[in-house]
Amino acid sequence: MQQINIFDTTLRDGEQSAGVNLNFSEKLEIARQLERLNVNIIEAGFPAASKGDFGSVKSIAETVKNASVTGLARAVLSDIDAAWDSLKGGAEPRLHTFLATSPIHRDYKLKMTKEQVVETAVNTVKYAAERFSIVQWSAEDASRTELPFLAEIVEKVIQAGARVINIPDTVGYATPKEYGEIFKYLKNNVPSIDKVALSAHCHDDLGMATANSLAAIENGATQIEGTINGIGERAGNAALEEIAVALHIRKDFYNAQTTLNLGEISRTSSLVSKLSGMPVPANKAVIGANAYAHESGIHQDGVLKEVTTYEIISPQLVGVQSNSLVLGKHSGRHAFKNRLDELGLDVADEDIKPLFTVFKDLADRKKEMTDEDLVALVLEEKLSKEQRFYELIQIQIQYGTNQVPTATVTLSGSDNQVIQEAGTGAGSIEALYNTLEASVNGEIRLLDYRIQSVGAGRDALAQVFVKLTYQGVETSGRGLAQDVLEASAKAYLNAVNRVIYMKEKTEPAMQNS
Repeated sequence: MQQINIFDTTLRDGEQSAGVNLNFSEKLEIARQLERLNVNIIEAGFPAASKGDFGSVKSIAETVKNASVTGLARAVLSDIDAAWDSLKGGAEPRLHTFLATSPIHRDYKLKMTKEQVVETAVNTVKYAAERFSIVQWSAEDASRTELPFLAEIVEKVIQAGARVINIPDTVGYATPKEYGEIFKYLKNNVPSIDKVALSAHCHDDLGMATANSLAAIENGATQIEGTINGIGERAGNAALEEIAVALHIRKDFYNAQTTLNLGEISRTSSLVSKLSGMPVPANKAVIGANAYAHESGIHQDGVLKEVTTYEIISPQLVGVQSNSLVLGKHSGRHAFKNRLDELGLDVADEDIKPLFTVFKDLADRKKEMTDEDLVALVLEEKLSKEQRFYELIQIQIQYGTNQVPTATVTLSGSDNQVIQEAGTGAGSIEALYNTLEASVNGEIRLLDYRIQSVGAGRDALAQVFVKLTYQGVETSGRGLAQDVLEASAKAYLNAVNRVIYMKEKTEPAMQNS
């Protein structure tokens, strides 16, 4: 079996998805889960992009021990320096640097000749190789680059010290046949190609990212880059869970395997979905809610007689459990803690007691708490506790079909002051949000509002995701509650609190520098 390394870029390319704004705690939570999933390389971010990105990459590199952590750098020496400073404390620091090679990028974006592109690539790879033991070089927009030039520059960066060569289909333009032939061409026309690992990085603009990635494996790639749930720029990246499961199910054809712990796929997908605010479509391959559902009578009859008639992937393979332990208001702290451990939820001992109190309060009203409820509850409490500058004490909404919706809100501020406001709107949510805006210091513009249920039933928890601008900063927030309006208020305040928290952390650092 050929070993395929998995390069996860959920925290870098995935976070570039429109509307996704992960904070430090959320990135660290995802990185820990990627480590449990057993990915080989975690691209933690773009260290030179901002102080926040630098700090996140540094913390992830120092926390993760069972995966190589990398950061992205342009072909700029200061980017490489920033990456080294953030990654040098990691178990196996590596650099991912890139430069565009296609005619359209050379002419319009870089305004450089072929010779200048080669010179820049070689010089920056040499510089990086003096610091990093593993340098990965990417030819941005490789799939639209002239093959002879691509082979030329690849040979020269290998000679300069690159150990991994990535061939991105940056705009999702290639077909599987074309993309596979690029790898075949490089294998036949780059003299030093056997000294490096070949990597594939595919975007899904034409819906072929997974197929292209598998075509690359057929033609010599030994590393695949992608994201959980396929999130990323524009139409997203190759979905890593699809590639890993395809290799597993069709090992007879590909004769290749990954190191991924497939049983952690469902949990990883759910975590990324919740924290990014990007729901997984029900018909999504491998991890969609309908992936293992059978509606047709013919299909149901076949599955009842022999499951493999219509089900080529067992739900248990990817960690989808058909039965889950249900906890309720009579469950004890020991059972609660055991279930959190079984679900892979890392909760410190000192946090168990307050979390159990929240659980019992909710269980009194909800009767039964499923695994999905527990995951949502723990994430909500863990990731928002450090950001509660404004906290919701009470809301009251008056609504009737023939009256103006009115909201009354009571908040506690950062100095324990009590803030009370009332306001109106065209609907209950608008009345609530108008009132909350009057309660916090700063103009707010709501950009996106989404709501989904956690689980099923009339007493299901509501999870609300909002995107807004506050004090000129774009931010996002999440809220969880049994009541839709309460969840909406929590999401709104969570977004506001994140901006205040970020400003309080960055302003002293800016003053010191």
